[in-house]
Amino acid sequence: MSLAEEQNQKLKLAEQIIGYHFNNERYILSAITHPSAAEGKSVRSSYERLEFLGDAILGAIVVSTAFNRYPDLDEGGLTRIKVALVSGSSLADVAQKLGFEDVIVFGSSETGTGKRGLHSALENVYEAVVAALYLDGGAEAATAFVTETLIPRMNIDMAKEPENPKSALQEKLQEDGITPTYKLVETQGPPHDRTFVSQVYAGDHALALGTGRTKKEAESQAAKSTLARLQEFLGFGPDDGDKKRAKKDAAKKAKAARAAEKREHKQAQAAARKREADARRDAKGKNREQ
Repeated sequence: MSLAEEQNQKLKLAEQIIGYHFNNERYILSAITHPSAAEGKSVRSSYERLEFLGDAILGAIVVSTAFNRYPDLDEGGLTRIKVALVSGSSLADVAQKLGFEDVIVFGSSETGTGKRGLHSALENVYEAVVAALYLDGGAEAATAFVTETLIPRMNIDMAKEPENPKSALQEKLQEDGITPTYKLVETQGPPHDRTFVSQVYAGDHALALGTGRTKKEAESQAAKSTLARLQEFLGFGPDDGDKKRAKKDAAKKAKAARAAEKREHKQAQAAARKREADARRDAKGKNREQ
């Protein structure tokens, strides 16, 4: 299948999913085209410019809706609702459930990697579609799409002061003597628009992944996902004795490993002090001989 054929098929599918027929098909075609499929072409050939515009329009729609829906919320609460709704993980999840994964046109350089940037692409395509609707049908078309697909996720709980997921996870795991650590496992996107993927570990046991626009956000999302799935990762039913014992054994091993590490560190320090003392003694001896 040629790229033109694939684009035409996916364009039609995108219109079906969105429920809107574009008068200017160039807008929606650009919105669903990954930069890898537009290499060497005009910047308007992929979603990059559109998602920049869509981000601003999306934020305005969300803020306007929250402002009118929750008249007693202060600026901080409104901001937290906006951040929660337009976060990368939120938009990517909505886009995936809509079926946008099937309409993105990837270039050969990306499809050969197993579409490792899919999470970021889903987020960007959602924003680009908002912009495409705005350019083709005005604010009414863009608002109708966001209201139908994203706004149902809005709720007053999003306005609450967020608990620090990393601190909460650390406190939870340290009950069993485990300190969580984080590792950056992937960086997606161009230098000006990075998306980071981090994984949280309990000892050498990999837990959940998290994605964000910054390393800090990615780690926070990884911690948040782990907390949501803590029973699956580390918590075992009250009657599951074998697994509970395995969990305790793992905690004991982690504690023993830390103790051994401290002993080795102290021994290394003592050895270093002894070498320094021997060196000073030898130096004094040579001075006396002279």
